[in-house]
Amino acid sequence: MTNFSPAPGAVLYRTVWRWHFYAGLLVLPFIFFLSITGSIYLFKPQIDRWEERAWHGLSTVNRVSPDAQRAAALKAVPGGRFNSYRLPETFGDAAVIHLALPGNADMRDVAVAPDGRVIAITNPDDLLTAWVGRLHGSLLLGTSGSLIVEAAASWAIFLILSGLYLWWPRSRGLAGVLWPRLDQGGRVRWRDLHAVTGFWVSGLALVMLASGLPWGDGWATGFRFIRSQMGWVNTPQDWRGGIDLHAGHDHQAMAAMTPQEGLAAGQRNLSDIVQRARLEGMPFPALLSPPGAKARFGPGNGRFWKLTSEAQNRSIIRTVRYDAISGTVIDRQSFADKHVIDRIINYGIAWHEGQLFGWINQAIGVLTAAMLMLLAVSGTIMWWRKRPNGTLGAPPALREPQARIITAILMVLAILLPVLGLSLLLFWLVDRGIRALAPGMAERLGRA
Repeated sequence: MTNFSPAPGAVLYRTVWRWHFYAGLLVLPFIFFLSITGSIYLFKPQIDRWEERAWHGLSTVNRVSPDAQRAAALKAVPGGRFNSYRLPETFGDAAVIHLALPGNADMRDVAVAPDGRVIAITNPDDLLTAWVGRLHGSLLLGTSGSLIVEAAASWAIFLILSGLYLWWPRSRGLAGVLWPRLDQGGRVRWRDLHAVTGFWVSGLALVMLASGLPWGDGWATGFRFIRSQMGWVNTPQDWRGGIDLHAGHDHQAMAAMTPQEGLAAGQRNLSDIVQRARLEGMPFPALLSPPGAKARFGPGNGRFWKLTSEAQNRSIIRTVRYDAISGTVIDRQSFADKHVIDRIINYGIAWHEGQLFGWINQAIGVLTAAMLMLLAVSGTIMWWRKRPNGTLGAPPALREPQARIITAILMVLAILLPVLGLSLLLFWLVDRGIRALAPGMAERLGRA
């Protein structure tokens, strides 16, 4: 009897198909979930404005100073400490005073009308977009959830790359490659919808997935370390993500984060600095923080008044620092002053949040999410229809030496995506355990 040995190309194709199958089982539910939550978060500015609708268009009769507004906020929240003043977007809007509760246990936003009335006290973490952001970024599970989401994103990157390899035409016509054959039977129709959609969305999806990695605790921690070691740091990291491995040795940063209680004698008051800040035309929402206030990310602003923006289009953000005594401008920093690596990261974050090109960016983001959801649905239907009863329906395993090529590719990806590497190791350990301890289950799962 002649032993049949598949051609090397066929071996690689079937091996990629096998890994693509398992990656899909792991990732498709997360892709669907993250696409929905991400689509909602794309409209954060509109949703936030709707939640704050009662804070706009207020009467300006008997208008009071920013110092009086801050005093009203502090009176409404006993023991609170002034952290920042959000400049009203228009003349009739409320100012938002951001206060730290005693012991820095939590924060409160106090909306104060132009006439000094406190009209709302809210927990910023209770905003709909804040809740959706935590759901999208960590599944409401903190660090462990963040690592799960990062692992899913890393596997999704492999899923797209392997899907492109499987999609490659290989001497086929354009039907089923660039457009789906919707007039064919169910199996062909769903296969084409899956493959063609995957091709057209692949570029957008890879950018979307890669731009989300700076928020993950695993990838971002490694990036922060490399960023520091390579000398790419000329401004503090201004996005959430990762653990600063040098934070314990950065005494200047630690000193800058030490809060200064109140204003020292001779320092400019809030009203004076607000008047100067209004001349800057800072993109909304513009925040003015006092000397010693702690920043959201990185060190605090030391002994200066600091004006900055929380606009999601990070390319338009600027920062101005004022001397606490004279009120004169100490320095201005724009997006162009950041290191090129930081600019790339911030461009990616702005794109990921749908704010780099306004509504066009939002529309592209929704389209990307919709196509990813179609991928998840079509892939699930294909698997369910094709799988034999009582088994997982995985493509058969191959043991030829050429099959190791895909393993080498996965190892390279594991270096670039550390959480992918850890999940691969876990997957390998579980696989070995099932094969050794439960061969019957291994056969049903396609791992025999």
